[in-house]
Amino acid sequence: MAWLYQPSRRFGQIVWSVTGRLKITGKEAMPPFGPLLVASNHLSLNDAGTLVVALPRPIVFLAKKELWESSIGRFYCNAVGAVPLDRERGGGEALRYALDALQKDQAILMFPEGGISQTGQLRQARTGLAWLALKTQAPILPVGISGSEKFPSWRMPVPLSSWEVNIGTPFTPPMVEGPITKPLLNSVTNMVMERIAALLPESYRGVYADALRPRQAQGRLLVDSLGSDRDRESS
Repeated sequence: MAWLYQPSRRFGQIVWSVTGRLKITGKEAMPPFGPLLVASNHLSLNDAGTLVVALPRPIVFLAKKELWESSIGRFYCNAVGAVPLDRERGGGEALRYALDALQKDQAILMFPEGGISQTGQLRQARTGLAWLALKTQAPILPVGISGSEKFPSWRMPVPLSSWEVNIGTPFTPPMVEGPITKPLLNSVTNMVMERIAALLPESYRGVYADALRPRQAQGRLLVDSLGSDRDRESS
């Protein structure tokens, strides 16, 4: 039972209003009910607590099983309702739990990269979230976190820093008939990660930065073209 979830959320809201500067953008985009897969980049151990405070509805964490190895980690993970994910064995048990939770209209949080990025930039993601999305057709909510790596996890109550959560627009991957193939999983995974990358400053986008640059260049060309048309009309 996640008996510590709401107290943790309230504690963070109160304390960080004094000791830190957490900027949250796009809270209204999170569906208030129904099954949901929340997909976020992962910069530090501060991310889970940050998302508890930032997201307006409760979420269930699929967290690496290593967090249960220490007594403090085990106590907190159990108290907020986290579920251990064994990455070495493919996370089958946790994925089965997530399937059941989605059928109960819960929101599941996953870090598709499979762990904390040591560079702060996006790494190539794993396909577990894509499999869940294709299997259940649950909407995916992309979330970008920046700045949470600026302070160590022991300083969470008093971060004395600024960091940001940028919540994107939920989307559902296309419905497909037939088996869920590896190329399909990779395609949906890239779709998710590119949407996360678009919510982050460019320095955080890592391996997904190049996928966004053509779109940004096209956008600039369109703006320049429209500006040129207006100039010709006014002359």
